[in-house]
Amino acid sequence: MSRQLREVVFVDGVRTPFGKAKGQYAETRADDLVIKCISELIRRNPSLPPERIDEVAIAATTQIGDQGLTIGRTAGMLAGLPISVPGFAIDRMCAGALTAVTTTAGGIAFGSYDVVIAGGVEHMGRHPMGEGVDPNPRIISEKIVDPEALAMGNTAENLHDRYPAITKERADAYAVASQAKAAAAYAAGLIQPDLVPVATRSADEGWGLATTDEPMRPQTTMESLATLKTPFRSHGRVTAGNAAGINDGATACILAAEDVATELGLEPKMRLVSYSFVGVEAEFMGAGPIPATEKALRLAGLGIDDIDGFEINEAFAVQVLSLLDHYGIADDDARVNPFGGAIAFGHPLASSGVRLMLQLSRQFEQDPSKRYGITTMCVGLGMGGTIVWENPNWNGNTEGKTK
Repeated sequence: MSRQLREVVFVDGVRTPFGKAKGQYAETRADDLVIKCISELIRRNPSLPPERIDEVAIAATTQIGDQGLTIGRTAGMLAGLPISVPGFAIDRMCAGALTAVTTTAGGIAFGSYDVVIAGGVEHMGRHPMGEGVDPNPRIISEKIVDPEALAMGNTAENLHDRYPAITKERADAYAVASQAKAAAAYAAGLIQPDLVPVATRSADEGWGLATTDEPMRPQTTMESLATLKTPFRSHGRVTAGNAAGINDGATACILAAEDVATELGLEPKMRLVSYSFVGVEAEFMGAGPIPATEKALRLAGLGIDDIDGFEINEAFAVQVLSLLDHYGIADDDARVNPFGGAIAFGHPLASSGVRLMLQLSRQFEQDPSKRYGITTMCVGLGMGGTIVWENPNWNGNTEGKTK
């Protein structure tokens, strides 16, 4: 029997405002964050009958406590989805939500699903990365992984070593720009539509409402970054200012077969073209987006010059800059993270992939002359992941695009 693969589209997505660890979500459950996202997706898309959802895939890096117990299933149930809707949990560290999307997208393309919800959650304040894990000692003793690879900040310092042209000054300048772009995007009302407000509770302060990203530091300057310590290496280059923080937050999105989206009156924001996950040396994990992007572009039959919009996860400034240098793209290229990135908004590990998608879909919405874009990120233990997307509302215009 021959099968016809179906086009997969990104219909809609939401996220919670991101918080600082021990910050606005200190007494809020991790699963309640993702439940809120699922509920909001259903509210925003009334033409989607909940019983038409075929799967819920939710990623978490630390799958214990209120991020455990097959969170895709439990969160779906608690969000009010019909009992017939299954769910599962997934882990690929920082690329968890990215992988939740690609895994379920494959099911849609194959015909096993029509509509899915995919996303991720990380409450790093409650569950620090690596909590409760018991790595096999052979991974170190047999030198499969350099011990430095287990501390992400060390891998970023290693990346600076590999690419000496990426100085601390360049990384700091990139970080200042990220903060400024995020503040400008907020001022223009471009971020708020993606956010679902979350009720918060504090034993000392009572109830509150989280409506904005807590980690943002719009007052950041080169002078203020120059004073920060380099905790991973004496006289190093990686600081709290040119890296993402330790954060809490959740994301979720609706994916569908394109014909099913049309049937249900759902308007696609992006069409999936190709994706790739690639392994690299764990101690240089920040380089992962380079081969992942090369492979995803090759699978799509595209080159880097075809890409009109980039959403690159800013785990560390050096990681973004290494990808840009590889392709000869300027640090301040207007196509790259135009609304700011994780250095400003925060990086709650497994949730971040969908935030990248939300911001790329905003790029497509703002400029229909943009046809193709990528969402890409580095991944702990030496991996990279990239998805190539197409703008379904591309107007065919190739003039006036920012290059």
